[in-house]
Amino acid sequence: MTFKEYLASIKGKRVAVIGAGISNTPLIEALQEAGINTTVRDQKQGSDYLDNLTEDIIFRTPSLMPTNPALVEAVSRGAILTSEMELFFDVCPCKIIGVTGSDGKTTTTSIIAELLKNEGRTVHLGGNIGRPLLSTADSMNKDDIAVVELSSFQLISMKKSPHIAVVTNLSPNHLDVHADMAEYIEAKSNIFAHQGEEDRAVFNLDNEVTRRYAAMAQADEILMFSRRKRVLDGIYLEDDHIFESKNGKSEVIMPSDDIILPGIHNVENFMAAFAAVRGLVSISAMSKTARTFKGVAHRIELVRELQGVKYFNDSIASSPSRAGAGLRSFEPYKQAGQRNVILIAGGKDKDMSFDELGSVVLRYVKTLVLTGLTAEKIRDAVINAPGYIAQGNPGCEDSPEIVMCDDFEDAVLTASKAAQSGDIVLLSPASTSFDRFKNFEERGDFFKKIVNELT
Repeated sequence: MTFKEYLASIKGKRVAVIGAGISNTPLIEALQEAGINTTVRDQKQGSDYLDNLTEDIIFRTPSLMPTNPALVEAVSRGAILTSEMELFFDVCPCKIIGVTGSDGKTTTTSIIAELLKNEGRTVHLGGNIGRPLLSTADSMNKDDIAVVELSSFQLISMKKSPHIAVVTNLSPNHLDVHADMAEYIEAKSNIFAHQGEEDRAVFNLDNEVTRRYAAMAQADEILMFSRRKRVLDGIYLEDDHIFESKNGKSEVIMPSDDIILPGIHNVENFMAAFAAVRGLVSISAMSKTARTFKGVAHRIELVRELQGVKYFNDSIASSPSRAGAGLRSFEPYKQAGQRNVILIAGGKDKDMSFDELGSVVLRYVKTLVLTGLTAEKIRDAVINAPGYIAQGNPGCEDSPEIVMCDDFEDAVLTASKAAQSGDIVLLSPASTSFDRFKNFEERGDFFKKIVNELT
């Protein structure tokens, strides 16, 4: 079924589209152009925007859980509940590669797309990465490849899985929206739960949850990737080289140092991507991509270097684990074992623990600049981390200075003033942006604006 055929099939039905954001805007336009009776319901209209939900077909926005009472009641009355991404899976004419995970999914998705492009394939990149693909599905050819990032909010109601499913890792995230960690894990599992013949699933061997996923998967081909040990079938890191293993027989793909993106987590992202495209992309295309791919905006993005200080924007890091991974990526920048990162962190809470991040901060951060609703929670995690010595006590030079700022711009300026040549100023908030910004992109863009105006 094509998208055009779907639109024709629902003529005469009443359709509700909940949420007028990026993912649903092209859908709304297509429904209206097809002459379908469409009602747009958005939270900005007021708290009663879900009242009298009597339409025949309901497209939910990803952030609205299908367990919402208004949606449950509508379904019980016979309404069909779906989403832009679910419909895309129904009408897409080509192979789909889907990527999910708590961290690294956007970068991994982008790497996969770049690998395929460097192999000469026609690629359609989208999904949670910010590019809805549904309205362009009818222009795709069967030999193209769609590469989509999938969030837990999109996956929770999915009844189809991509032909190639990749799970980068899994750790606590979005617990302010999901009922609990179990629901989050189950939602993510839909990326592979509906696979079968001729499908492939790629999992992180080093992550406890994704190892369990591998045992549950029904795909014909299950590949693992690991930076800690050899794998029988998949991709692994050993002696600073990335290897491909087939039935236990290994072949070198490339030195890991060829990857220009900083951090071991980006080595993991490339390994996950290599596993996803095995058999579709040559080793030469893999090497070329690793040597030329500069990353994605707001993901450890080098903004500028000023008077010997490098400024990095990692606004995407809205969880403690993501911020910790960002800090670890600067291990090669440490000078004579001294910490040289001035970290800007804080934002809106996602009901997550910052305890582990506290220990990472002690290892890498010279000055910690905190702002936003989670500022005190992060400060307490650092102060209570093993090895912390309060400022003013003997040996306090071994612990980071902690500065609290009420204003985000003041936090950036404070971090800049604290930095010396050879230091790194890093925005890696470990929290969402929603206390002050509409999304992490707006937060990152504001950070870049301030940094680029520094003299």
